[in-house]
Amino acid sequence: MVVDERATPAQREALLRIMTGQDTEPGATIFNVFASTLTKLHDPIFAPIDFQVDVAGRKARLVVKGVTEGRGEPILNPVTGAQHRVRIDMVGGFEYKLAEIGRGWSKTSGPIKMDLTDSYGQFAEIHLCQSGIVR
Repeated sequence: MVVDERATPAQREALLRIMTGQDTEPGATIFNVFASTLTKLHDPIFAPIDFQVDVAGRKARLVVKGVTEGRGEPILNPVTGAQHRVRIDMVGGFEYKLAEIGRGWSKTSGPIKMDLTDSYGQFAEIHLCQSGIVR
């Protein structure tokens, strides 16, 4: 878990409880579901987070120095180079209402190393409460 270093002690505690599913009804959010699958939880990282996203444009960038770097872009037609626009409308889902689909690049270091190149990416606005998606 990575929390922006600017968070106050109270904000850090609240965010860590949310991200570990402690303040969520069972199965109501992605955080609660993911937390239920973990056998080991690494210590949280408090660091500067550089994050920009344009959901509709399917573009994003994330940098946490020494931890992770990633970017997202639209899917391109391999013949014409034109952007494809693909969306998932998740009726009744617990993750999000609507996601734009794109491609992504992610690289992490630390205890969980990963390097994904031109992989799957989702761009979505997420509005959650302890009961799940705010509708």
